[in-house]
Order: sequence, then C-alpha cells, then structure tokens
Amino acid sequence: MVWTIEANKLTRRFGEKVAVDQLDLQIRPGEIYGFLGPNGAGKSTTIRMLCGILAPTSGGGCVGGFDIVQESESIKTVIGYMSQHFGLYHDLTVEENIDFYTGLYLKKRSEIFRERERVIQEIELKPYRKYLAKHLSGGWKQKLALASAISHRPKILFLDEPTAGIDPVSRRTLWDILYKLAQSGMTLFITTHYMEEAERCNRIGFIWNGRLVASDAPGRIKSTVMRESLFSIQGEPMERCFDLLKSSSHVIDVNFYGDELHVVMPPGFDGMDLLKEELKEKGIEQISIRQISPSIEDVFVSLSRQSS
Repeated sequence: MVWTIEANKLTRRFGEKVAVDQLDLQIRPGEIYGFLGPNGAGKSTTIRMLCGILAPTSGGGCVGGFDIVQESESIKTVIGYMSQHFGLYHDLTVEENIDFYTGLYLKKRSEIFRERERVIQEIELKPYRKYLAKHLSGGWKQKLALASAISHRPKILFLDEPTAGIDPVSRRTLWDILYKLAQSGMTLFITTHYMEEAERCNRIGFIWNGRLVASDAPGRIKSTVMRESLFSIQGEPMERCFDLLKSSSHVIDVNFYGDELHVVMPPGFDGMDLLKEELKEKGIEQISIRQISPSIEDVFVSLSRQSS
C-alpha cells in the first residue's frame, strides 16, 4: 500500500510541553480521515507538521510522496488547506478570490481562468460569482473557501473544522461536495468537533494530550474501543434521577441525551435490577433501563476518561 499521508513517531515539543507525542498515521488515497480531539490535544500542530509548515522535533513522515522535513516546500504544491475561519478577502468578489489563490500556483492567465470556471461549477458558486465575499452568508463563505483551496487540483485537502458555525443545511451540502472530491481520488484530512460528522468519515482517529489513542472505522471504533457498559435510563422526575445517578457508587458517568440519560457503568455490569430498586427507594417512578450501543460521542468521552 502506498499511503497518501504517513507519519512515523511524529513528535513536536514546545519547551517542556509535548504537543504531539510519537504519532503514527497511515491514510489511503481517496480516504476521508476524521481527526478528533479536545482543544489543545495536538490536532492543529499535527496538521502544521503534515503541511510542511512546522518542523517536527523528532520522527517524520511523507505527504503526497514528499518527506515532511526534507521536501516541505514540495508538499505545498500537492495539498490544499481550508480553515474554520474565513481567510479570504472580503473586498474581492467570489471569482476574484478564486483567481488570486489559483494564481499562487498557476501563472498562465488561460489556466487560471479554466480552473476558476471549473471550481465555480463544481462548488455551485455561479449565482454568487460577482458578489463581494463580505456579502456572503457563512455557508457560502465556506464554499468559497473550499473552492479556493481546491482550485489548483491538490491531491490532499486538509480541512480544519470546515463546518464550524454554519447551519445544518449548509453543512450537509458541504459534505456532499466533500464526498464527490473523495470519490474523484482526493484524500481528505478533517478535524471536527461535530460527532455526527465523524460518522461520515471512512476512518477516524482520536488524539489526546498529543497521543493517538484510537484509529479505525467509526463502526469498529464504537464496537471495540469503549470498555464500559452503557445504558439508557428514563425516570421521573428526570433532574432528580440525574442527581441520584451522578452520586451512585455504581455509575462512572451520566449525561442528558434528549428525554433520556446515558449512564456509563463498569464493564460487564449486570445490576440493573439493583439500580432500579435504588432509584425507586428514592422516589423515582416509571423507570426504564436498557443497555445501548455507544455513539461516537460516548466513545470520545470514554477515551478521554481512559487517557486522563
């Protein structure tokens, strides 16, 4: 297998702080890889090293066939980058912004024009091509940022929380475009805090305190990584039920999920009847308890507990 992105014991220190700690990655061509972790876990530092912007303290890797240390400038010719913050020029139109970024890679005016027209068509920007960027909504600004990031036909696209702050319809539309890019052979490396977006990725990796603590397909992550037992509990009054479960010696964690509570128990917990009796003794009625499969968010929280 020839990996599009590969990292071997990639490490970056800032003084005494280890931001990324011996990280290993192998990402296939055309794969959508979700990179998850809390703020400060090392996601942005990892991206900066993979993009050839920041030199690692130790370890290494290859991106698009180029060594991230020895060939960092060459990496920039085969990657695109899209930030969570709109980084384009507000006083330029949609097509002027695309022209500017395409011109960083292509010099012939005919080539710039051709690629601009291609991405305007692909990202469905035609109705807004003469609009100033500052007049676009959040979702359309992100579409423009995406168009600019892929205008030079990169092999690999890094997206740092690309859907942060935009509405659900715009998010879904943007993901439809991302799927088409992956199907064309482009490799996508995405950071996100939206757990439902993680479900859309081919594989996901969890980073915690600079260490990659899990990496696999979302389905396998959910079925194999979380060791604790997970239950859905409903009882009236819910707030009282939450408080009692929070203080129970049997419970590791409890959180509200709509009209139910997700309750984390020790591995192999089989004391549901005991727990139900305890709640009834405290005045909780109409109790419903069932074991459930974890969501990606449940796994994320579990991994955070295990790694702390």
